[in-house]
Amino acid sequence: MGEEGTEGTIHLLCLAASSGVPLFCRSSRGGAPARQQLPFSVIGSLNGVHMFGQNLEVQLSSSRTEDTTVVWKSFHDSITLIVLSSEEGTSELRLERLLQMVFGAMVLLVGLEELTNIRNVERLKKELRASYRLIDSFLGDSELIGDLTQCVDCVVPPEGSLLQEALSGFAEAAGTAFVSLVVSGRVVAATESWWRLGMPEAVLLPWLVGSLPPQAARDYPVYLPHGSPTVPHRLLTLTLLPDLELCLLCGPQPPLSQLDAQLLERWWQPLEPLRGCLPLGTRALPAGFPLHTDILGLLLLHLELKRCLFTVEPSRDKEPSPEHRRRLLRSFYTLVTATHFPPEPGQPEEKAEEAIHRAQVARACYLVLGTEEPGTGWRLVALQLGPRRLLLLLSAQSPTYGLRGLATHTLHALTPLL
Repeated sequence: MGEEGTEGTIHLLCLAASSGVPLFCRSSRGGAPARQQLPFSVIGSLNGVHMFGQNLEVQLSSSRTEDTTVVWKSFHDSITLIVLSSEEGTSELRLERLLQMVFGAMVLLVGLEELTNIRNVERLKKELRASYRLIDSFLGDSELIGDLTQCVDCVVPPEGSLLQEALSGFAEAAGTAFVSLVVSGRVVAATESWWRLGMPEAVLLPWLVGSLPPQAARDYPVYLPHGSPTVPHRLLTLTLLPDLELCLLCGPQPPLSQLDAQLLERWWQPLEPLRGCLPLGTRALPAGFPLHTDILGLLLLHLELKRCLFTVEPSRDKEPSPEHRRRLLRSFYTLVTATHFPPEPGQPEEKAEEAIHRAQVARACYLVLGTEEPGTGWRLVALQLGPRRLLLLLSAQSPTYGLRGLATHTLHALTPLL
């Protein structure tokens, strides 16, 4: 398994499908934004070969060279996105989902009408600048994983029922059914209506909030790529504590001024339960949650609810670094999703009777990384049972014969949380 995200460059190109005019180009190197731009001749060649295939009724979706992977994707016969990655071990699955998230971000902030009915290219270029910060966060080394899993990044607060009660009361008082509490781009609690948001907006909205610079309050126009791609809504955010924000999705009402200090004080005092959420930004799990000492990181997905828990905080005193752990788990996720496990629920090829049968049978696979010397490298194990899929990164001390048992025990312990 190659390790995604090691030193390399990603170039993202956006072009008008009919004319081939570049709308923007974003790049990152080593997980950080880069100013490096591709020559226009290269952009033209990449778009030209894609258009040539379309004229022959051949769909060119991806290509590999010795050191670069290229993926093309057209949206609504209007926008063509192309991504090139020279990062070691980059998978086509990761790049395909990256393009889906990028187009979703464009619709979220510009609207589908502007993208499918391009009247003025220069004006569209200016409007798309509003999406650069969000798009760049997908290209970098994020602490979130929803861009890849297409599940909402969540955390488990220590006083979840208390927060949920306050959230529901505040939503009723504010006059909107769509309210969530977000810490560092992860959802702490949300109303039922918020959880029913479709993809990709369910992932994009908290990700957008986490990517914006800190502000006490915001009134942000957004489109919902699935639910309302042509009619804008308002995303209101209120900072309760640093990195902890209250998010409301609404129409013309209520005005931001109506959400005054008195209303906030009524539902969000005292602050102790909120302060308990702040460390959850990277930890995801409540303090003291029992995890085996060999666990270095975990990813738990609920494929039906489209939610996930992702953390690389356990045993921080051990190698590898948190950044390295995230890259290992992301790479392992793409491997097991594309190769070892069945199609995820909702994909066209999924048959109902096969899904019922698989739900009753646990599936597992594991991977050993490192040298052949005992006690070196790392262990990765994946287990799927019903709608839940668990991926664990384990230290070299964990014996291979016990990986499945450890994963099964951990999954049972985490099941009440998600």
